[in-house]
Order: sequence, then structure tokens, then C-alpha cells
Amino acid sequence: MTDTVPASGTVHWIGVGLSTGGGLAALCDSDAVRHVRVWHRTEERAAEALAHLGLTGRAEPRAYTLAALSAELAPGDVVVSMLPAPEHAPLLAACVQGGAHFACSSYVSDAVLEHVPAAEAAGLVVLTECGLDPGIDHLFAHSLVTRAEHAIGAGTPASYRLTSYCGGIPAVPNDFRYRFSWAPAGVLNALRSPARYIEDGAETVAERPWEVTHPHVIDGETFEVYPNRDSVPFVEQYELPSAWQARTFVRGTLRLDGWLSAWNSVFEELKGGDDDRIGALARELAARYPTTDADRDRVVLAVSLEVDADAEGAGDSGRRRSWSGRFLLDVEGDTAESAMARCVSRTLALGVRHILDGSLPPGLSRAAETARRSEEWLSELGGEGLEFRLTVG
Repeated sequence: MTDTVPASGTVHWIGVGLSTGGGLAALCDSDAVRHVRVWHRTEERAAEALAHLGLTGRAEPRAYTLAALSAELAPGDVVVSMLPAPEHAPLLAACVQGGAHFACSSYVSDAVLEHVPAAEAAGLVVLTECGLDPGIDHLFAHSLVTRAEHAIGAGTPASYRLTSYCGGIPAVPNDFRYRFSWAPAGVLNALRSPARYIEDGAETVAERPWEVTHPHVIDGETFEVYPNRDSVPFVEQYELPSAWQARTFVRGTLRLDGWLSAWNSVFEELKGGDDDRIGALARELAARYPTTDADRDRVVLAVSLEVDADAEGAGDSGRRRSWSGRFLLDVEGDTAESAMARCVSRTLALGVRHILDGSLPPGLSRAAETARRSEEWLSELGGEGLEFRLTVG
């Protein structure tokens, strides 16, 4: 196995948008970091972002182009991409060329996977799915599966129901029942993508995910939830025992109660609009519902697992016939940092610190690569002020 390229101590943070927050400050304060360079559309905008975060003089502003970044990369540097997902692959290619490690909070794409073999051969870490969703949700799921295995037994025939719902919502509900915490175009295009999940023991596809929205009660508060993307591959990623059969397995999106009704006109546009029209709609919504410094956001992430052993397989001594557990993360933003920025950037910064200390192997990694890593990372995130609650029944 190729050894991991030792970290140089220089971190390049690319893009300073709505998901950048205290994680960047944590890296600036880390003893393992010698230099932090923050790249934005212009050097002036990068400097303004650093001033807003209280980091003037603690990180170096840069004007981002791929060529400019490539010219500054040195072996062992760490590149943190906060750019839109389609830009990750060319950025990763530049990292491989320059001998730099790569980290992002996005899902793994086929385009990124094409560069992973070369990165691994060069001793470089490619860390993905290291944010809120995906990221913390994976950590919660791995932890719940491990706890259920200890209670029920991995080899005991059983059925299970796993749901994972996450959403960035307004702390104070508005008429639109939503606050844009990432690019409006990305929000709309996610709704246009079919969702695959498991319901009543069978794989199901929702061509228009919002059409299967239903109420979901958390601690007495009613939300609306719907499936998102393709949930099915995560059955394997979460290492659920092969002796257990899925009755329900859904990874989805959480919204405020009343969202479905408030967005009715948007859905009508999504049904018939082409890419140009959807792009225009995204701009219209961004102008109509701007995010201001006075707004406070809220992040709610609820991951639950229920396991019921089959009658003939539940007789082993010391084993339970049923088990249930739930993790809940419910965070509100404040004047210093949005809830979304806190959750995404601090998780990502934790992953970067593990690249810096050499604990991640070359090649592709995710935040929740193993159950053991999940428990370690949850403990570390809890120590950094991200409060969450585990309930076991």
C-alpha cells in the first residue's frame, strides 16, 4: 500500500459561501496548520469574507482561478473545496498533479471517482461526504446500526426501518416556509431528480419527490419530509447486517410544516420548465426571498432506526426482540455563524485535521468510513460545540 504523502501544513480553502463558518476559524487556530489561504472570486471578496468571519490577518486572501491555485500547490498541501459539485473533479485533477490532498462536503460523483485511482497511487487522500448531509447523518446512522447489532445480534434474522431526514429551515417561519442556505438553483434541481428508496419492503422510485411529501413528527413538532436522491446504495455503506431485511430505508429532506402548500407555484414550474426556465426561476426566488444578515437559520437532522427480530430468530440468550434509537441534531444560527455553516464547516475542518495528522489512508474516504471512526468523530464534534441527542428505547 502506498504511504500517505505527509501534510505540509498549508490549507487552501476554496470558496467562501453560506456553508463557510467556524470550521475555517478552527483550522486557522490549529497547531497543525502553518498557512491558510482563502480563495474567492476576487482577492477583495476573499478579504471581505475573512473580515466578516473575524479572520483578517489569520488567513491569506487569494483570487481564485484553477490556474492560479495550481501554481501555488505544493506536495502535502490540503485543498478544501466549497465550490459547486461539478467543479470538484477538475480541482481534484489539479490536486493530483500538484501532490495535494483533497476534501469536500459533497457526495462522491462519477467524475470525482475517475481521479481517485491516480490520487491513491500518489499517496493522496480524497475525503468526501464530510459535512452535514452528507456527513453527520452518516455518522449517526453508523452509530445506530452498531448499537442495534449489539442488542439484537448481527446474525439474527430481523426487519428494520431506518429514516434519515435533514433540512435547513428558517428559525422564525416565514410565508415561504424556507430560507435558502445554499444555491437556489441547486435546491430546485435536487427536486427535479427522481428519488429511489425502500418502502414496505420494496424499492420505490418517486419521479417527483415532492409528490410523496408526508408529515413527520419530531419531539411533538410536525415537519414535512420527502425522499431525496438514491437511498438504496447506503444500505451497504451503513453496513447493515445481511440477515436483516429493510422494511423502510429512506434518506430525505425535512421542511417546515406548510412548505408543500407554500411552494405549489414552484412545483408547477418544475413540472414543465426547461433548464433555462428553472435557472431563471432560481434567480427570481433568490431576489424575492433574499437571505439577510438579520435572518437566523435552523438545522434539524433526525436519524432513527427500529429493528424487530423474527420470532424464530429471537430466542438467543441475552438478545432483545426489538430495539430502537434516534439521533437528533437541532441547531439555530446566531449573529456570529449560521447553523448550516457551523454544521458543515466544523465537520469538514475535523476531516481536514485528520488528513493533517496522517490518520486517513490514501484514496477515497468518507466521514463515516467505519463504525469505529463514526464514534470517534461524533465524540470530537461534541467537544467542538455541536450538540446532539441520542435516545434509545
